[in-house]
Amino acid sequence: MSGERHLWRWRSNPLRRREDVLEAWIVLAVWAVVALVGAVVAPLTFRTAEHRFAEQRAQRHPVRAVLTADAPQDIAAQWSADGRVQDTVRWVAPDGTPRTGHTLVDPSLPRGTTVHLWQDDRGRLVTSAPTDRAEARIEAGLLAAGAVLVAAAPVLGAGAFARARLDRRRLALWDREWDLVGPS
Repeated sequence: MSGERHLWRWRSNPLRRREDVLEAWIVLAVWAVVALVGAVVAPLTFRTAEHRFAEQRAQRHPVRAVLTADAPQDIAAQWSADGRVQDTVRWVAPDGTPRTGHTLVDPSLPRGTTVHLWQDDRGRLVTSAPTDRAEARIEAGLLAAGAVLVAAAPVLGAGAFARARLDRRRLALWDREWDLVGPS
């Protein structure tokens, strides 16, 4: 019975208006487009995100760096949100050349302390470790879901706008009919 209820707008009915049929087709078209957009956008976004995370895993390598000076302990202006301070470190790039740069470390570490960081293929320090496979799949899935929502929003908005216009038209028709029937 519930299946019949959902199809009432297409059935032959003396109370069915042209606007009802048009609304049913609009709803069907909107959901068909949303399904199509989802079927295209979700896998495309998922594969792209997974590929990007795989590139990060391939390009980022752990490196042991050594502090070149004592890490500051009371310089509040240089503290980051996680309580670490910026200090200079020395490490060896993948091509064997020595490098020096700045990174965030725990405060009060003495000069010569070894810290574990990440570098890219060119030997530049990167801010974080690459995303592991399990996290990458979860993040790629969330990005795909978000992309589908973003891509579907204009379609759903256009459908809602069209249905609102049909509602206004139906109300105007009811007002005209009431003006004819109401006085009698």
